[in-house]
Amino acid sequence: MAWETVVGLEIHAQLATQSKIFSGSSTAFGAAPNSQASLIDLGFPGVLPVLNGEVVRLAVRFGLAIGATIASRSVFARKNYFYPDLPKGYQISQYELPIVHTGSVEIPLAEGGSKTVRITRAHLEEDAGKSLHENLTDATGIDLNRAGTPLLEIVSEPDLRSAAEAATYMREIHQLVRYLGICDGNMQEGSFRCDANVSIRPTGEDKLGTRAELKNLNSFRFIEKAINYEVERQIDILEGGGQVVQETRLYDADRDETRPMRSKEEANDYRYFPDPDLLPVEIDDSFINQVRADLPELPAAKRKRFIDEFGLRADDVAALTASRAMADYFESVAQAVGNDPKLAANWVVGELAAALNRDDLEIEASRVAPDALAQLLQRIQDGTVSGKIAKEVFEAMWAGEGSADDIIDKQGLKQITDTGAIEKVVDEILANNAAQVQQYRDGNQKVLGFFVGQVMKATQGKANPQQVNELLRKKLS
Repeated sequence: MAWETVVGLEIHAQLATQSKIFSGSSTAFGAAPNSQASLIDLGFPGVLPVLNGEVVRLAVRFGLAIGATIASRSVFARKNYFYPDLPKGYQISQYELPIVHTGSVEIPLAEGGSKTVRITRAHLEEDAGKSLHENLTDATGIDLNRAGTPLLEIVSEPDLRSAAEAATYMREIHQLVRYLGICDGNMQEGSFRCDANVSIRPTGEDKLGTRAELKNLNSFRFIEKAINYEVERQIDILEGGGQVVQETRLYDADRDETRPMRSKEEANDYRYFPDPDLLPVEIDDSFINQVRADLPELPAAKRKRFIDEFGLRADDVAALTASRAMADYFESVAQAVGNDPKLAANWVVGELAAALNRDDLEIEASRVAPDALAQLLQRIQDGTVSGKIAKEVFEAMWAGEGSADDIIDKQGLKQITDTGAIEKVVDEILANNAAQVQQYRDGNQKVLGFFVGQVMKATQGKANPQQVNELLRKKLS
């Protein structure tokens, strides 16, 4: 039987606030366990939560970016369950009336074209604490620093049909929240993670199959591997005559398998009810319009503009717009070099990206600033250095040896453009390689590359390549 994969994602994005959603405790990462948990976070009797207004602005910012409806009135509810890292015995979340609902994003498909993924809702909630097992024997440690950290849970419809589509969608949301500045997207620190609801059904069937929820997937690679394993597991069960059980499962990356965690709860199991300590959130049009006016150019619009305005290839544009900072860097360089944006793009996705990857740096920490790279590219444009020599200059700039002009002057790297000087070298090379000259004249055009290489070697790479080619062709013909 042919089976169809059906996936919906619940993405948890930690909102970029300095304090928690209902208390003044810090959200900074890496503090000593339980050093950033106030009495509110610890659930002490008699304390009252106070909503952090910034989380509302950030949620609305996301909702506008996905073309969603912003609720004029949303309500916080108590989601009741008992777990050691949840000291209150309930999580404050939104249920029936979320702040954002009914939006969508477009994702590119591997086979070409794009697909619309519907987003059911995005609601605000607090994070729970964290259970610790490392360096503990026969015990579990509880760190409540994350308790109360503000999250935006982004829930998609079951529109995804493969593990690859799910990973692409997750990347799209990851890029979007970073562009918007509402989440740093740091997956290693838990700022961006997701749960995947996975089921299968016979191809052509409309009814959804029984789903399993894969919890806390925190890498694009793991989400693909976990979904692929889960799909195969469910196929094996159904084709063996069994039934898939609705449950929550964990993905074990070391064994590349999912394993059961607990039976999957339904909404009524959590006994949701409105939180009596928090007023409804009411948002008017003027607030929404203020947030809309502050929206940046979004990734999809920027990708289209770079293709239309600069005439760049789609794969280069994808790399150049991977982050807002990368796109801004490229645009600064492209504007400085004027009428050759492709030169700027080639260097940003080539030499610059390679140096960043080699040293494990983000674009914000680049050792060569946009104006410094632009100066180097201008020296290629005006013929001061060749592209090959420019790469040597770039490495020296990356090592902190100075500006492009300083390095070119100090190391004597200016390109030889004097036709007479180049012609003299060409004549010597041709005179010393009579056999190769005859091969060229007998029709072996590939020998030209040999002569170019000899001239460049003799001039230590400083001869203008275009002039070298022109002189060689002239003399050999």
